[in-house]
Amino acid sequence: MNKKIIVNCDNRATQAAVLENGKLVELYVERPLQQRVVGNLYKGIVANVLPGMQAAFIDIGLEKNAFLYVDDIFTPWNGEKPSPPKGGIEKLLKVGQEIMVQVIKEPFGSKGARVTGQITLPGRYLVLVPGTNYIGVSRRIENQVERERLCSAAGSIRPPDMGMIVRTAAEGADPAVLESDLEFLTQLWERIMQRFQQKTAPAVIYQDLALTCRIARDLFREDFNAFLIDNEHEFEKVQEILDVISPHLKKKVKLYTQPRPIFEHYGVEREVEKALDGQVWLKSGGYLIFDETEALTVVDVNTGRYTGKRNLADTILKTNLEAAVEIARQIRLRDIGGIIIVDFIDMALEEHRRQVLDKLNESIKNDRTKTYVLGLTSLGLVEMTRKKVRQDLAAVLQQPCPYCKGVGRVLTPLVASTRVERDLKKVLQRDPSPAVLVEMHHEVAAIIIGTGGSNLKKLEEELGRHIFIRGTEDIHIEKYRIVAKGSLKKIEALASPVSAGEELSVLIEEPHSAHPAHGIARLHGYVINVEGAGDAVGRTVKVKITEVNRTFARAAII
Repeated sequence: MNKKIIVNCDNRATQAAVLENGKLVELYVERPLQQRVVGNLYKGIVANVLPGMQAAFIDIGLEKNAFLYVDDIFTPWNGEKPSPPKGGIEKLLKVGQEIMVQVIKEPFGSKGARVTGQITLPGRYLVLVPGTNYIGVSRRIENQVERERLCSAAGSIRPPDMGMIVRTAAEGADPAVLESDLEFLTQLWERIMQRFQQKTAPAVIYQDLALTCRIARDLFREDFNAFLIDNEHEFEKVQEILDVISPHLKKKVKLYTQPRPIFEHYGVEREVEKALDGQVWLKSGGYLIFDETEALTVVDVNTGRYTGKRNLADTILKTNLEAAVEIARQIRLRDIGGIIIVDFIDMALEEHRRQVLDKLNESIKNDRTKTYVLGLTSLGLVEMTRKKVRQDLAAVLQQPCPYCKGVGRVLTPLVASTRVERDLKKVLQRDPSPAVLVEMHHEVAAIIIGTGGSNLKKLEEELGRHIFIRGTEDIHIEKYRIVAKGSLKKIEALASPVSAGEELSVLIEEPHSAHPAHGIARLHGYVINVEGAGDAVGRTVKVKITEVNRTFARAAII
């Protein structure tokens, strides 16, 4: 497999992409103005203890207090004996108590960060777990002989009351390399303990590396073909850290200097745009629909354009197998966490269901984040879970729509017109101006004006004033704005930007809804009905104004 790490740096953000055989599988984004807290250690103060939840909130100096669950409290350096907590959280923590915690989940939405008292310090080959006697080996190292060798090597160098996890990068490594990594981590731990004693809570006492160096430490291994960076300063920092942890990998790190942007050159931008879309096309012609909510993510598989060459069962199987591979990639790329439900196309044969589940399990093996396939439900849905550590890709790169407030829907023109008219009445009833000019979305304007202006006439009679309405596409369908108020003469002049006999060039935007042979143009929101221009949509034509009305004008092509 051809694997590359591509890093793009500018003054707004650092982005790191992981490509496997040219396909984007992971994307990391870090912005200078957005503080990254996962992995950081804090000297915090207990703000609240909640016996009913068996949890506490810890003030660590962030905007929101962090959440600490009772099972994550025990640590010797927080003054507890090495035994499971008994008697509930109220026996372990008191309000105002100082405690060392590490962030394990980023704050997102309305939730603060999640923290633990079980500290882990990652190095290149080892993860130090102070206060325990545990030795573990990465589950990605599958060779049993190698696992036993590494476990024995770690056990022979383990300091008292220091646990260790042997990382994937240690596979095949010399014991001396592990010992060097351990020495660095134990010295780091000593410095952290000193800061804990010296700092006044709440305070950060250890910050993890910046993104590029973190990628070099945690992700870049012998199985990568290249590590390309488009920033000289970041390139030098990676070279420096590799000098210490993996000098033999330095030759794979290259400074990208071509004029074409690095993400564009490797097709990353295009893949990121696709990853933000709810629909993902498969090569066979089928497609996936991703629907993410606060509670869970649902993935729906559809055959789409694919009809197959043999029978229906084979068509469904091929689509589902292809979908299983793409779902694993998309979940990893989108960094979706929590509960995931996959609705594969129904399969009648048990053997076909087994093949699809096997393919899904095989495809998630490359995911560094813990992901589990729990099997099929009675409804034929596949249940999955994936550890949620940080915000997903959509939350990092997008924000809720300010118009629909994130629901993905807006009012229909008919409903919007009712609300706009109701609100407009309230405003105008308090205003003595004899005439007003109002702008609103053109579809809403058409409904409020009505056929031949009938609805607008009733509204004017009800309010006892002249109302001029201008339709435009430049305003949200649920909004309106009062452009001008004043005398009838003043507003009439503003409302009609053209006069009979005037010649001008206009863009035909759409065909007339009732008379498709005619075209609609707009001048500052004022509608011009151009006779015979239904087939000129998208073109600019020269017209002569033949008739001027309050809400629209008629014109002929010249």
